[in-house]
Amino acid sequence: MTMAIGTQQTRPQATAPAAEKPAVAERWYSEKRLGGLSRFAFAITVLNIAGHLFLGFEQSWATPFVALAAGYGTDLIGETIDARANGRRPRYSGSFVDLVRFLLPAHISALAVGMLLYASQNLAAVAFGVSVAMASKYVFRVVIGIDRQGHPLRRHFLNPSNFGITLTLVLFPSVGIAPPYQFAENTYGFVDWLLPLIVIGTGSLLNLKATERIPLILAWVCAFAAQAAIRAAIDTTPLAAGLMPMTGFAFVLFTFYMITDPATTPARRPGQIAFAVAVAAAYAMFMELHVVFGLFYALTLVTAGRGLWLFVKQLRASAAAAQARTPSLTPAE
Repeated sequence: MTMAIGTQQTRPQATAPAAEKPAVAERWYSEKRLGGLSRFAFAITVLNIAGHLFLGFEQSWATPFVALAAGYGTDLIGETIDARANGRRPRYSGSFVDLVRFLLPAHISALAVGMLLYASQNLAAVAFGVSVAMASKYVFRVVIGIDRQGHPLRRHFLNPSNFGITLTLVLFPSVGIAPPYQFAENTYGFVDWLLPLIVIGTGSLLNLKATERIPLILAWVCAFAAQAAIRAAIDTTPLAAGLMPMTGFAFVLFTFYMITDPATTPARRPGQIAFAVAVAAAYAMFMELHVVFGLFYALTLVTAGRGLWLFVKQLRASAAAAQARTPSLTPAE
């Protein structure tokens, strides 16, 4: 199952140049990953419970449980196969705490897919979307450097939840996105303002303290507004129509909890800005082509392009390292 992109079979020598190592220390993985995942898992769990009890989620109560079962199962199977293929101990083994820590990403992705997709009674489509989301972490990987033991360091480059949603929308025409009104169907008055403010506040705190993706959020919001203005000028349509998606609860969730995935977005500020602008440009392209669900397709397209760029970058670094290790031949005197 390790169909990893950019896999290096030969172990790098100790004299390999520093260019093979990750250029940026991924603090999300080394220091803040567990805390960020824990807060994110708690927030999305509370939102799902409140959504089904009070807000007006249109999905059945069976949906989140089917999604969680598919997510947990796929992640456990994928990790078991990957661990055996690489001769290591599965990350979920050891204690119950280790198991819980391992399943946090699956918990988040499963609830996100189940919450954002509307499949009516087709729970198999939801299970498919969640399974694809988790399986993509093991299939679509790219080598980003070497670890401390000198082994290739691989990381998935597709946003799992977004990719699962995208492929489900493509393959299941009867499945759509959950209606935006479901997040506030049963609320009124000041609560209609309070809920988005809570999501924005918690999302801002999470991305400020844990993921450090505030520059990406600001760039994304500005780029989205800019593309709306450009499309309005080109198509001679009202600007309000292009800006309208920004007022929806789904856009807020996408902005603070989907596009900011630290594992599949650049760590440096210039890279975050370029990433956000690229997603907005791809969204504008899909809108001009009259393709619905453009937000999800745009993010999938850009993350796939970034993965290809990382693959090419790693190939060049490996070629340069191999050339540096090859002794130069001089003509005999």
